[in-house]
Amino acid sequence: MAPISATVAMWAIGLRLRERREERGFRSASAAKQTGVAAAYLSDVENGKKNLSEGRLNELIELYEIDTEEADELRELREQATQRGWWTKYSALFSDELLRFFGFEHGAESLRTYDGDLVNGLLQTPDYARAIIEAGAPNLRLAEVDRRIQCRITRQSRISGDEPLQMAAVMGEAAVRQQVGGPEVHAAQLKHLADLIHRNPVSLDLRVVPFDATGHPAMGGSGFALMTFPSGRLPALLWQETVTSTQLIMDAMATREYGLAHGEASRSALTREDSLDLITNAFRGR
Repeated sequence: MAPISATVAMWAIGLRLRERREERGFRSASAAKQTGVAAAYLSDVENGKKNLSEGRLNELIELYEIDTEEADELRELREQATQRGWWTKYSALFSDELLRFFGFEHGAESLRTYDGDLVNGLLQTPDYARAIIEAGAPNLRLAEVDRRIQCRITRQSRISGDEPLQMAAVMGEAAVRQQVGGPEVHAAQLKHLADLIHRNPVSLDLRVVPFDATGHPAMGGSGFALMTFPSGRLPALLWQETVTSTQLIMDAMATREYGLAHGEASRSALTREDSLDLITNAFRGR
């Protein structure tokens, strides 16, 4: 399972309302007009970007002739969507898209990630994270850097909490070898990875693609994350991150293609045990 996330709940409401609207044959503009809301507002609701008031939800339940059981489920989701997630206190630091990603990540059941030359943010030490943040934005004030690091640490609570995220992380050997932050920071990061693997034998599957791997579809591309959720009614969600942009992608074809790419990267990687050996040897060989 996963903890309740207002972001996931809001998305679930929107998907179910859109599905029911289309089943009933309503165009979005018509549904908006009949319930007295702007078409843009209804679009934001259906895309999981805005929550509904209790009254507006009841109007849509009546208009779409939603049965009692599903109506109760929608009302419960609406209540969950009113909760303020921990990520909202960082709204001055991050874009709306990135904050939504944090919310989805918090409420995800499983996560498949690929990173070519950096350790994934959920697995970073504070000093390693600081080195990356300062290198990417050298003019940030110290207080802002500290808050960004705190946000990253808060995200990491899903790795080994009461309801741990099932994480399958694939990374290139370059992420193991690159001395981000210098020798001491690098060594501490490697030891941290080894400790995480030992402490989370069930929920964390960390694999390294060695330098002698012949290739896979994700090689040379940007890092990405694929999330799945406890509800079987929610599709997989893709997060893609490049040097200049970040993007949440809900397209089924795209998530399928990235899922296949992650699978191929996993097959090109060392086993969990051999990956641990590589990380440990890199740490001890310093």
